[in-house]
Amino acid sequence: MTDQSSPIPATHDASRRTLLRAGALSVAAIGASASLGQAQAADSKAGTSAPVPGAFWPDGIRMVVSISMQFEAGAQSEHNNGSPFPSMTEDLPDLPARTWFEYGVREGIPRMLDLWDKHGVKVTSHMVGRAVELNPSLAKEIVQRGHEAAAHGHTWTPHWTMTPEQERASYQSNIDAIRAATGTRPVGFNAFWLRGTPRTLSILQELGFTYHIDDLSADQPMTTTVNGKPFVIVPYTLRNNDIARFGAEGPLTAAAFGQELKDEFDQLYAESAGRRRMMSISMHDRIGGTPARVKVLGDFLTYARKHRGVVFARKDQIARWTLALPNVPGKLY
Repeated sequence: MTDQSSPIPATHDASRRTLLRAGALSVAAIGASASLGQAQAADSKAGTSAPVPGAFWPDGIRMVVSISMQFEAGAQSEHNNGSPFPSMTEDLPDLPARTWFEYGVREGIPRMLDLWDKHGVKVTSHMVGRAVELNPSLAKEIVQRGHEAAAHGHTWTPHWTMTPEQERASYQSNIDAIRAATGTRPVGFNAFWLRGTPRTLSILQELGFTYHIDDLSADQPMTTTVNGKPFVIVPYTLRNNDIARFGAEGPLTAAAFGQELKDEFDQLYAESAGRRRMMSISMHDRIGGTPARVKVLGDFLTYARKHRGVVFARKDQIARWTLALPNVPGKLY
């Protein structure tokens, strides 16, 4: 990867952020309390549609929603990086593409952080190490506002092109960057375009990770055995993923995406009366953080939080639950 990126200065307007957060945090406290209350409340009128408390999730939770917020800006390759601009000769810098990615840290992530605060939702942010090095204050703010910092490799160099030594070094550099910026150590991992290698899980477990998300095969968490120990799978989706549904600037409108989220939620919520269900949503800094998409995501959060027993949880929490829950499906790779 040709790294011609320069650090994106943290130029967020402090007074604006302070004002927004002051109102949002009070709403967040109410929202978090309401979510917990919904999860634990007994509904005597639910009849046979209500699950047995604690049968599928702890504390009587009926259904879990897990949101990812990808932090990638500045770590992208100079060319062939998925931007909306036509490809150009590789001996020149792609200046407009740089600004398209830069939007993610200047506007996208700050806008989504305010959204999460407003609704009392905690998310998992998969952070590319180089992006964190270029914007450490933003990475720190994500964690300070209660969200999980998870690993996403150190650069956009595909892991499958690396030697075992290079792959391990990439993960360790990613850990070091996140720890230096946030004071936390990631325990979850997302490979570049979900494509790890046959040795990835073994390396991750040896480095102290407890879960990965590079699996599309279920709507509930699973475990696999790595080096004789359980390793958690917190499944991902492409259908509830902005980069797959919108692409760079694709044809699906924000309103259509919002409707898809509601339809997906409705079906999973109905199924959750009789089995363990989890809904996974993924938003990328420069794609999901645009105004229209944040607006419809907020509409969805309002809708989902009205349903009894629905909890929004970070993936590290889901992984801890999974290791303690009974009847968790196992999987062989």
